[in-house]
Amino acid sequence: MTDMKPGLESIKHVIAIASGKGGVGKSTVTTNLAIALAKRGLKVGVMDGDIYGPSQPGMFGAGQPPKGHNGAIIPSEKYGVKYISMGTMNPQGGAVIMRAPLAVRAINQFLGGVIWGELDYLLIDLPPGTGDIQLTLAQSARLSGAVIVTTPQRVAVDIAKKGLEMFRTLNVPILGIIENMSGFTCPHCHEKSEIFKHGGGHDLAKTLEVPFLGEVPLDPIIMMSGDDGKPVLEINESSIPASAFKALALKIERDIGKLQSTSTQEEPKKIEISAQGELVLTWESQEKSILDPFSLRLSCPCASCVDENTGKRIIQPSMIKIDIKVIEAGVIGRYGLSLKYSDGHGTGIYKYTKLKELKNQPREEINV
Repeated sequence: MTDMKPGLESIKHVIAIASGKGGVGKSTVTTNLAIALAKRGLKVGVMDGDIYGPSQPGMFGAGQPPKGHNGAIIPSEKYGVKYISMGTMNPQGGAVIMRAPLAVRAINQFLGGVIWGELDYLLIDLPPGTGDIQLTLAQSARLSGAVIVTTPQRVAVDIAKKGLEMFRTLNVPILGIIENMSGFTCPHCHEKSEIFKHGGGHDLAKTLEVPFLGEVPLDPIIMMSGDDGKPVLEINESSIPASAFKALALKIERDIGKLQSTSTQEEPKKIEISAQGELVLTWESQEKSILDPFSLRLSCPCASCVDENTGKRIIQPSMIKIDIKVIEAGVIGRYGLSLKYSDGHGTGIYKYTKLKELKNQPREEINV
């Protein structure tokens, strides 16, 4: 394990588990999905992306804290699942008080500084909302897909929709929606009663044309598992909630392969910078796009080059050196590139769809 490099390179699939709204049981779903996948013989890890309110140590029953190795972190492991959380690094349980830039730095440490080893799945338990941390994870982790967790109530469904739209904007495939707390299962007769409104998750999936993965009932065993730090599948693998999590894990394992085989996303297969400072992209079709650095700089979409309110371009051709070059290209999630130029500019993120439009286009034809 300690001979492995830190980072996500040895992980086959990175999946975000998101909700938009807090209190919908997203962390519970994440933990039990991870256990269910591990019980299928897969190598699984969990990253707790909620820096301010980490839940995973409680879900796993804490266990051994992570260890350091040559400046990197070896994650904790329990029930056959590796996991990392700010909570395991703060055993006293005090409030995590830090500004967003520091929280983002912690997330980047989790992404690039943890020695996961080879994993089939890394599940990222996202915090509620669509802010800096969620954006950093979506841009840096190159997500294979996202699972949206909601409860049946209208307010949770409406906010889950916003989270889903964020992933669509960032070109992250949506694996599907899970409706948690979908009815109450009586511990005596096992009859299901609809305490809350039912079907909100299913309706949202239908409206947005994404898969509905299934339902998890509200069950005393789930509440017990959270309090005891023992996942549902470790308490009673034949219980109704455990069966629901196993069915969800099976669907995710099956559907992620289909999602990748039918993906129509425009992502370059190879990214190069020529001696002349041109951006050279080789697409899946083996077609090459040779992009002129002057045209790219003129098309920069960042806030200093385009007015965010009016959409009017601020930068003008006369402001760009004729011999400008691209000096660095960094992959941003699944949807674009961050380019740095010889004039020092480097804040623009170019979507692959935009780069496709610009391919082989002479600078005099660029619409400014």
